[in-house]
Amino acid sequence: MKVEKIFTSFNIGNCEIPNRLVVPAMVANMCPDGKATEQYIRYHEEKAKGGWGLIITEDYLVNKHAGGYPAIASVLDDEQIESHKQLTERVHHYGTKIFCQVYHAGRQANHNVNGGVQPVGPSPVPCPWNKEIPHELTIDEIHQLVKDFGQTAVNVKKAGFDGIEIHAAHGYLIHEFLSPNCNHRIDEYGGTYANRMRFLKEIMAEVRAQVGPDFPISVRFSAQENSEGGRRFMESRQMLRDIEEMGADVIHLSNGMYGVRSSLGIVASFFQQHGWNMEFAEEAKKFLKIPVITVGRISEPEMAEDIIISGKADFVAMGRASLADPHWPNKAKAQKNNDIRQCIGCLQGCTASTYQGIPIYCLVNPELGHEFEYSYEQVASKRVFVAGAGVAGMEAARAAAMKGHQVDIFEKDTTVGGQFTSAAYPPYKGEFATYTAWLFREILKSKNIQLHLNTELTREMVLNEKPDKVIVASGAKPIIPNVSNINNKNVVLAEDVLLGKSDTGMNVLVVGGGMVGTETAAYLGMQCKSKVSLIEMRAEIALDMEAGIRDDLKDCLRRCYVEVQTNTSIAGVTDEGALVKKGDKIELFPCDTIVLAIGTRAYCPLVDELADICEVKVVGDALQARQAIQASSEGFVAGLTV
Repeated sequence: MKVEKIFTSFNIGNCEIPNRLVVPAMVANMCPDGKATEQYIRYHEEKAKGGWGLIITEDYLVNKHAGGYPAIASVLDDEQIESHKQLTERVHHYGTKIFCQVYHAGRQANHNVNGGVQPVGPSPVPCPWNKEIPHELTIDEIHQLVKDFGQTAVNVKKAGFDGIEIHAAHGYLIHEFLSPNCNHRIDEYGGTYANRMRFLKEIMAEVRAQVGPDFPISVRFSAQENSEGGRRFMESRQMLRDIEEMGADVIHLSNGMYGVRSSLGIVASFFQQHGWNMEFAEEAKKFLKIPVITVGRISEPEMAEDIIISGKADFVAMGRASLADPHWPNKAKAQKNNDIRQCIGCLQGCTASTYQGIPIYCLVNPELGHEFEYSYEQVASKRVFVAGAGVAGMEAARAAAMKGHQVDIFEKDTTVGGQFTSAAYPPYKGEFATYTAWLFREILKSKNIQLHLNTELTREMVLNEKPDKVIVASGAKPIIPNVSNINNKNVVLAEDVLLGKSDTGMNVLVVGGGMVGTETAAYLGMQCKSKVSLIEMRAEIALDMEAGIRDDLKDCLRRCYVEVQTNTSIAGVTDEGALVKKGDKIELFPCDTIVLAIGTRAYCPLVDELADICEVKVVGDALQARQAIQASSEGFVAGLTV
């Protein structure tokens, strides 16, 4: 498919957007005092350089207690306004337009992040995520909040933004008033459809009065809530018509609300299909006259193009695609789709950062959040050896080559990828291979990198070749429990099962209920084995996974008929199966094969051998067995700072 329509301009109100590609609001946590920091500005500026038509900034506060995160932006005073002028000026330098999203977190805040006060809401119904019972807003407090939105809109315009987005989605305060799940009032702000709409209607009227008729107003709106007893799309249709009549210039149609027990709540993981909100946008386009922005796991240029040429939406918002590769538009326009670094839907940095209260980061893009501090200026060339071509090793090589160093990667296996290769095999995770494949392509096309497969780096090679630095990224080895007969032929490793190196038979026991064990069990269950069982010594499985993904994986295990036993460990092996221990009782668990997924430990024997020869840096699992998100970051930094 020829991709060209997404690069045509389109208007939102009187504002001409240079193309149809939008960066939606995402919490970056880079503004601890509300002012636009250099980190925050460079984070957005990189996207403007990358060719996005419209950037919508994250949740700007309407008052000092409105936040749901510890370091989000605001324009509440003159000093803050001035700092955000620098943001808008630098984004405008590249021809990109920038809207400011404003919000009140409502019940989706807590006293640790909103100035120490009790969160507020239309009714005292706690957020399932934050769990604090909110204060029920009084009529006077509601009226003051309406004024707060209006004053914030004035300041947004002063800061040089091209438009404003009112956040009425995702379970934040305005959404709470709209929702029968959260709003149980019986006064003029609840009880009926018209009353539930009143808060948003008053806010839009106040904002319009303050910014004038020509300043674009976007409304971000959840097509449906995906919550128990929440709003569905039939009522949303009615609301969308009313929002258009209220004076919105564009609808930014999202989905869900936080606190849903699934990764489908807001930021969908790899468990959700690509373009999952598209049908709602398509339906909304049938009755709305104003433009519609769609969003939801859109990553391929051809999919974005199809959405526009099919008339399903007027703009395509791609949040995590812009995190994974801020230069996505320029690469797509140059027809270099294979150069695009794609989001894999892991949620390990983009959403985890919100829980952790730290700046946003990304597994596949270790540069994210560091745009303000990383330098790619060429330096005096050194010779660098990298031991291991997993994620950490390839990122180290890529970064060192960017600085002008000559890099040799030594990988003892027949291909690159390390343990991350098997990560693409469990159910729903096939696109994890896109990251490994992208790194491989980057390695092969670099003139500064030589890849040596089937070659393990040794002390003798280092002595002979005399590199300036060795980066050890040799990964980790599986933990083998010290129990009787563990080396029996009916015992195999999870990684070997996933990679098709070991056949398990029909009755399988997986030992270890972390991410690897649970995903391996799901993988086996998907193959219609007669029986797949999983044992975990702790009281809960998949504790090393993001909560929403963990819930989705549990559903997958149930659908695949995987039997799960917690507080249970392996005590030994026989030819008939495993000896399992629960409490003080040990019993034989008959099975064809025992699959070990207990964990891994760092593997770096080369470090001691090289200590007296040259400078050595250990990264990734070779330093400490963790997840790929730490490996990619540590590898990249090691290569960049040779």
